[in-house]
Amino acid sequence: MGVISPWNFPLLLALIDAIPALAAGSAVLVKPSELTLRFLEPLTAALAELPPLAAVLDFARGGPETGAALLEQVDLLCFTGSVATGRTVGEACMRRLIPCFLELGGKDPALVFADADLPRAARAIAWGGLVNAGQSCMSIERVYVEAEAYEPFLAALVGEVQRLRLNDEDPARGEIGPIIAERQVAVIEAQLEDAYARGARALTGGRIVERHGGLWCEPTVLVEVDHGMRILREETFGPILPVMPFASEEEAILLANDSDYGLSAAVFSADPERAERVAARLRGGGDLDQRRRPHQPRAQRRRRPAARPRASEARAWAPPRSCVSCGARPCSAIPGVEDPWWFPR
Repeated sequence: MGVISPWNFPLLLALIDAIPALAAGSAVLVKPSELTLRFLEPLTAALAELPPLAAVLDFARGGPETGAALLEQVDLLCFTGSVATGRTVGEACMRRLIPCFLELGGKDPALVFADADLPRAARAIAWGGLVNAGQSCMSIERVYVEAEAYEPFLAALVGEVQRLRLNDEDPARGEIGPIIAERQVAVIEAQLEDAYARGARALTGGRIVERHGGLWCEPTVLVEVDHGMRILREETFGPILPVMPFASEEEAILLANDSDYGLSAAVFSADPERAERVAARLRGGGDLDQRRRPHQPRAQRRRRPAARPRASEARAWAPPRSCVSCGARPCSAIPGVEDPWWFPR
């Protein structure tokens, strides 16, 4: 089996498909992103101490040409990356008549209803959109808020975002890291420029800054945005939260589903029936429902056609649905630690 993994979580995403394949008895060849290879030295040193494992797990270093060569040598491929590259990989696998699993881009929405715990929703969305500097396919990249709660939610969200610091002086002192791939800078800048030209405003952040030879995007909250802007249509992969009001449940669902992407979504409401009802109508592979606990999986699951990817940007098919939750109360398993996944206070 072959794995082509991205640069945003280099160790995790290099192994997340490799380990199950090894457990199932397959040998695995991984081609990590050429941008983030430093994890390979300690990993391969550890593997050298386990010769039986090292014999069936190897890594290929190189750029796109190495990925293309790997594709010609394997019987099955797992790819995590952009939609454009994923389409090319999928077509190449089809020509070889081998199966492939594609985890591609996302433009995940979060829906906040007026009855939600607004400070808690703001804190959850700040983490969900800005962790890893927004460089995750499952980052929240669109926020829709019921009109009557729009202003108080914005105040809470801006407060949470303004607490976050760039870690340019010390990686251990700050929550927002640099933009990993230099080519992503042009994408973020183009989306911001388009949004500003069409009337958007940044309530906080809104700039890319150079520090110590690296590039950081300030954690940003945008308002006066609409679906004519690229910032709400295209994957950003940066720490930017565009926020729009909605007037009704039906409008919220229409806005959330008005996208070419369908990776995951989040719903915040104090009414579990409404949260379930809304989540069931969202086009997303997984839903975050504020009210449910991790041990309560969603009962309803949509059918997934054969030979489809495990996560997809396409709207044309209905992916499997799952439910993970932050719960109505903190769900930490660590005594005395509230929400350990979120930004610390």
